[in-house]
Order: sequence, then structure tokens, then C-alpha cells
Amino acid sequence: MKTITNLLLSFSLIVLVSACKSDKDQPSETSTENTETVETSKEQGQAFIKDDESQPTVLDIAIGSEDHTTLVAAVQAADLENALVNAGPLMVFAPTNAAFDALPEGTVEDLLKPENKEKLAYILKHHVTPGKYDKEFLKKFKKLGQASNENIAVTVEGDDVYVGGAKILASVPAGNGIVHVVDKVILPEN
Repeated sequence: MKTITNLLLSFSLIVLVSACKSDKDQPSETSTENTETVETSKEQGQAFIKDDESQPTVLDIAIGSEDHTTLVAAVQAADLENALVNAGPLMVFAPTNAAFDALPEGTVEDLLKPENKEKLAYILKHHVTPGKYDKEFLKKFKKLGQASNENIAVTVEGDDVYVGGAKILASVPAGNGIVHVVDKVILPEN
């Protein structure tokens, strides 16, 4: 009886090992017929993965706001979508459409041109800083270091907080930080 049990165990082990062999040991078939061209999409990376359970990212909040369509268009033109969905925490100072409209005529259109992608990205990075500080906590700061590697001034007038001269109008918590809606585009000094 022991011999039969040992034989069955040995046979089972052989079958198991054979089943676990990698595909590299198996001959592969290659076909040159019906070769399809795979198009690569601009929409690659973490920013384009959607689920129904995660808290919205700073990018999701901007995309969902009808007051930030110009900002979203600028983020897309600068290919910064993936940067705004990383783990963070990120503080984004999000200018409204009206803030972009207040720039000199033609400025936004010029920045959205492909040849100005780097300049646009630099300006947008000037609106991002590490951290997740609410408006009250920001009152304790004199300056903030931005992703553009420049510092911007923080000033307080009564209950109002200004970052780089832009007034914080509202704040929306995000899964990877916080979005502070501001009334001006914060332009870098350089």
C-alpha cells in the first residue's frame, strides 16, 4: 500500500512540475500574417486609469469643474496630467477661467501652441507645491516653494490669503492633496 501511495505522490509531483514549466520551454508559433499596427495614444499613464472607488485627484477635481476648463486645456497641452495624479500630497493653486481671461489678449492662445509647451509647463508648475495645507494653515507661511523651483509670497489680509498675489477663493480636498481655487494666474518671476 505504501508503494502505491509513493507512486501516486511521485506521479502527482511529476504532473505538477510539468504543468508549472514556463512557456519558454514550449515551442512558440510566430505568424507574420495579419500583423496589425498598434497606435500609441497620447493618453498613457496613471492619469488615464479610472476607477469608481478612489477619492478624486487634484486633476479629477479640475476636470470636473466648469470654471477650470482653460486650466485643464493648459495641463493637457503641457502633458502634465500624470504629474497631477501622483501620490502627492500636492497643493494646486488653480486659476479660474476668468483668471486666464484677465491675461493680456492672445497670451493663453500663444501658450497653448506646441512650440511653447516647455514655457507653459513651467508656468503651470509654478502653481503646484508639495503639501496639503488648508487656508488657515497657509496663514503661517511667508513663502512657499513651488514645483517650478521658485518661491512665492504668502500674504494675509484679514481672513483672505493671497499666494503669489492670487486670492484663495475656495479649497477642495483631493485624494492626493488639495486644490485652492485662485483668482489670478501666478506668473513666475523668470
